[in-house]
Amino acid sequence: MRSVLILEDKPDRLEGFRKAVRSLGSEFVIREWSTATSMIAECEEHLENTVLISLDHDLVAEPSAGVDPGTGLHVALHLAGYLPVCPVVIHSSNTDASWSMHNELRFAGWQVERVGPIGDDWISGTWLPTARSLLSARSASVTLRRPADHIERMKRTLLSLEGLAIGDALGEMLSYRCGEAGRRIAERDLVGGPWFHTDDTEMALSIVEVLRLYGFLNQDALARRFAWRFQRDPDRGYGSMTRKQLYELQAGGKWQATAGAAFGGQGSMGNGGAMRVAPLGAYFADNIAQVAGESKASCVVTHTHPEGIAGAIAVAVAAAVAWQQRESSSSSRRRVFFDTVLTHTPPSNVREGIERAAQLPETFSAQDAARVLGNGSLVTSQDTVPFALWCAAKHLDNYPDALATAICGGGDCDTNAAIVGGIVSLAVGHNMLPAVWREARERFPFEKPQERDKRSKT
Repeated sequence: MRSVLILEDKPDRLEGFRKAVRSLGSEFVIREWSTATSMIAECEEHLENTVLISLDHDLVAEPSAGVDPGTGLHVALHLAGYLPVCPVVIHSSNTDASWSMHNELRFAGWQVERVGPIGDDWISGTWLPTARSLLSARSASVTLRRPADHIERMKRTLLSLEGLAIGDALGEMLSYRCGEAGRRIAERDLVGGPWFHTDDTEMALSIVEVLRLYGFLNQDALARRFAWRFQRDPDRGYGSMTRKQLYELQAGGKWQATAGAAFGGQGSMGNGGAMRVAPLGAYFADNIAQVAGESKASCVVTHTHPEGIAGAIAVAVAAAVAWQQRESSSSSRRRVFFDTVLTHTPPSNVREGIERAAQLPETFSAQDAARVLGNGSLVTSQDTVPFALWCAAKHLDNYPDALATAICGGGDCDTNAAIVGGIVSLAVGHNMLPAVWREARERFPFEKPQERDKRSKT
């Protein structure tokens, strides 16, 4: 089936659109939303087969709904964060808002046309001919190639993302009292939600959103998503070099140039590629070799130094192994975890650090392990990843204890806990993430309201 997505809240208009879409042929199906929030949350599920999108701007919610319906501009801004997948028609009588929507999409590379809803037969007289013209033109767009098991892959990807986001938020909150993290987590002596996340989760969200839509790691789409998220919420704790790169991407720069030029052409060896990558390891968890390749591809969009790349590969592989070993109670699980990571991590200081971590006794305290391995204080991959993997391996069966250990080690607490959370959540599953923590974390933009209601009950 070929889908036409419609944002419209007026019943008479919707009936007109249904009739118009039926006239296009039996292979076309219409999918409708009356609020921007619901369309943003749900439309990506249908984009693989979508051939046309049509957006109104002004929306009025039912009085009983009790929610802000948003506007068509919100949907346009959402779509503008992606590479174009089909043409868009704007069918709003709000001229100023229509041009705002038009510009957001056009500047993002989408093919856009405006149709004024003038007269009683404007849908059949104006909108339908425009739709036919756009459909016949077959403008260039990105092809989605979701694998057959995409839904199952996304379940574990979202599990890792949630584990990462909770760890990120807790690490940020407790970073200035990291020595108390063990007690406060054990006693649940934590502030109420929402627990806001940092750039770690923001960048992980971009990876997840690209995988969710495209079904593969499209580097151009990822670069756009990074820049799009940064532009709309820059105060998430981004590092100075990352901020510089993202500003350049916003200005039209190419990621190949901005990433390669970092630090005088050496590329960044920072821990940014590693902190965001666990959900990618989850998505490709059934194929470790593919995990290594895709994680490198995700990393070089911002971090091209071999150490940065090695750290991203190591974390993604660790996440995949955690998923593969989730039902294992074998005493050899820790050895399998480190052996697999070391097999796929290229020669580097990161790998040497992971070798030390694999030999470090589990009886070590977090502080002692951090003194040997580093704790992210240098914000480099080699100073962060070995300690994070040691924490994860020590507590593959206990998510709260894993986060407590990661934070107690000090240093870059939010990044350490984000990496550990993204890995260990895959080993323990949703039910072992404390329900109150899941409810407290900041909501993801693509979550449906009812999904959030279910979280604390699972």
